[in-house]
Amino acid sequence: MKLVKLIANLGYGSRKDVSSMFREGRITDPDGEVLYADDKVAHEHIRVDDEPLDPPIGLTLMMNKPLGVTCSRKDAGRVVYDLLPLRYRMRDPVLSSVGRLDRETSGLLLFTDDGALLHRIISPRAQVSKVYEATLAQDLRGDEAALFASGSMMLESEKEPLAPAQLQVLEPRRARLTMIEGRYHQVRRMFAAVGNHVETLHRVSVGGLTLGDLPLGEWRALDANDVALLFAAAPAD
Repeated sequence: MKLVKLIANLGYGSRKDVSSMFREGRITDPDGEVLYADDKVAHEHIRVDDEPLDPPIGLTLMMNKPLGVTCSRKDAGRVVYDLLPLRYRMRDPVLSSVGRLDRETSGLLLFTDDGALLHRIISPRAQVSKVYEATLAQDLRGDEAALFASGSMMLESEKEPLAPAQLQVLEPRRARLTMIEGRYHQVRRMFAAVGNHVETLHRVSVGGLTLGDLPLGEWRALDANDVALLFAAAPAD
């Protein structure tokens, strides 16, 4: 791929913008030597304004999503893309969130520009687990774990029962829920169906990938080992 198209596809600007960047000498190699649009150079040896070129197409990253931001490209309030470099919105193919966390849910959120990977993660066949920790408005009754694990629980307006989910009681009003589905507001609706209300909700892992020490509101790119963890079993407590 020609350098102008490569850099434009990474969101640095239109092809016209990138052509101007070449003319202005803003695109160089690691030694500061100016590159030209018809040069052939490895991705890792390209610098824009003395900074390494963004990761190539095939980027997957994770974010520790804070409260108050929406998994949307356009919204009246803050969106998750506000926490990423501005040019990441302009990448082609687009960098999409893998599923969603609602505005009042925090925790592990994935993004990728690899469409095949995105569909593999969300496919029911993959049975990628998601683990949430919830604080509740009322004490747990004691029968929730059996109901959630039954495979027969129905939610209002749904036509199919929920797949079995594992509930671990951490405290009388705090629980960890492991599930393989991702229906609309599913965790909140499950607890509402047993007469409780979720006050805070945080996703701690997807598959075998956890947030680790990633600070709230921060993100990092995933390597091949990280991506492989997405299809591993959820980590034990």
